Amino acid sequence: MKERKFSPSGEGLVQVIAGILFVVLLIIINIVDPTFYPTMWHLATSGSMEEIAEYIQGYGPMAMVVSMLLDIFVNAVGFLPSIFISTANGLVFGMWPGIIISWLAETIGVVISFYIMRYFLRDAADKLISKSTTLMKVDDFSGNNGFVVMLFARSLPYFPSGVITALGAISKIKPRDYILANLIGKFPSTALEVAIGTDIVNFQENMGRLGIIVVVAAIVYFILWKVYKRYINKRNAERDHDPNA
Repeated sequence: MKERKFSPSGEGLVQVIAGILFVVLLIIINIVDPTFYPTMWHLATSGSMEEIAEYIQGYGPMAMVVSMLLDIFVNAVGFLPSIFISTANGLVFGMWPGIIISWLAETIGVVISFYIMRYFLRDAADKLISKSTTLMKVDDFSGNNGFVVMLFARSLPYFPSGVITALGAISKIKPRDYILANLIGKFPSTALEVAIGTDIVNFQENMGRLGIIVVVAAIVYFILWKVYKRYINKRNAERDHDPNA
């Protein structure tokens, strides 16, 4: 096992630039609308999809932009639930437009959160990991297989987004792999959350469709879990037999 080296890289520069741009964006938003952050916090923590939907609709032609900003903000913060906003998007804009808006906004949000967390956490994680051979092996595994692991994790609906982002930030996954895995993996999980959430709100009208969605999703995710476990077991076996690991 090679000793880990600590040195500045182009990735570090990207992290700094992303952090600065994010802070500037936050300041600009506060200048334009001082009530934005208190309102976003209230909506994100209220759990009322009807209230969120009413708030979004109140912006008329700008409703989609406001909805995306709200969803990006919640996912960038990392510890606030976005399921209520995703469901509200389905109620306000319709099923498929709501899915697309939520998917793009959530992906942008978790990418911003990833860069912020990696900027603050990765160096500390490097120092801790370098003291343990076991942790270094796990970290190397995350670097070589990070795309597949992140892709599967992000495809899981209702799983705490901030936890996945934090694990990605302290791992060795490349930013490019993280972004691509989230872009792909976020689609099925977001689509499922929006579809189920919308049908639950309109339960009487969509009871049959909701049942079909739940059953099909359960079967698909069971198959994906089996495929994922087989892949991980295979990669672990290859790593254990590699004398250079």
